[in-house]
Amino acid sequence: MKLVRFGEFGQEKPGLIDNDGNIRDLSSVIADVDGSTIGPESLAALAILDPACLPIAPAGVRIGACVNRVSNFIAVGLNYADHAAESGMAVPSEPVLFNKAPSCIVGPHDDVLIPPSSKKTDWEVEVAIVIGKRASYVSQVDAPDHIAGYCVCNDVSESSYQLERGGTWTKGKGCPTFGPLGPWLVTKDEVDIDNLSMTLSVDGELVQNGSTKTMIFRAPFIVHYISQFLILMPGDVITTGTPPGVGMGFKPPRFLKGGEVIEVSIQGLGTQRQNVRAA
Repeated sequence: MKLVRFGEFGQEKPGLIDNDGNIRDLSSVIADVDGSTIGPESLAALAILDPACLPIAPAGVRIGACVNRVSNFIAVGLNYADHAAESGMAVPSEPVLFNKAPSCIVGPHDDVLIPPSSKKTDWEVEVAIVIGKRASYVSQVDAPDHIAGYCVCNDVSESSYQLERGGTWTKGKGCPTFGPLGPWLVTKDEVDIDNLSMTLSVDGELVQNGSTKTMIFRAPFIVHYISQFLILMPGDVITTGTPPGVGMGFKPPRFLKGGEVIEVSIQGLGTQRQNVRAA
């Protein structure tokens, strides 16, 4: 099942994607796609609905972030060995964790804004985990029970803020629009999370071409691991790292200046398209 949110920013309605690719309006069934509606029981009830009984959303409607009211937006760094190599960093023995601000979340086709003082705004295609059930001190075996599904994330980053300004990586990860999510939240039963192709293009040039096969720490372990340090709540998002091909890894490095078009795709999870412009 593919869940979606559609409509103007701040006024999105919940929807699902039918077998013909139409958005069906779920607002008569649930108020939103958020932590209160993506638990196991809620998803089971939605799965037996007949989409044909739901109205079709207007053609060309804006797609919002696929989950609302995210309390924790957590990221895993250096989770692909080949990306760690291009970054000149050691493969971590445990997951590297940092926060992205929930306020940076936008829709999958919304503009990405370059901060006024930015010198090194970069792109990162990533699979994001969406939590469906409260997770605290869960085992790796039980961790999948706490996952509602997965979505595409462009973990937009400002590398000079992240690596050259001291402190943690957080300051380079949470600027406005640095967290496009969606287009869909795809429930876990439809996703082979360990075998998804991932691509990102800038102005039509393929710059990232990877697969979740090379992920160091897998989704169940990530949920288990993070739950040892904090409580994950329904609706929380964990973005799980990027394969090689980020701008920082080019020789010489390449960064976003404004005017570019980014396309971000993950097999089975959909495609994002963003125009880049100055804030």
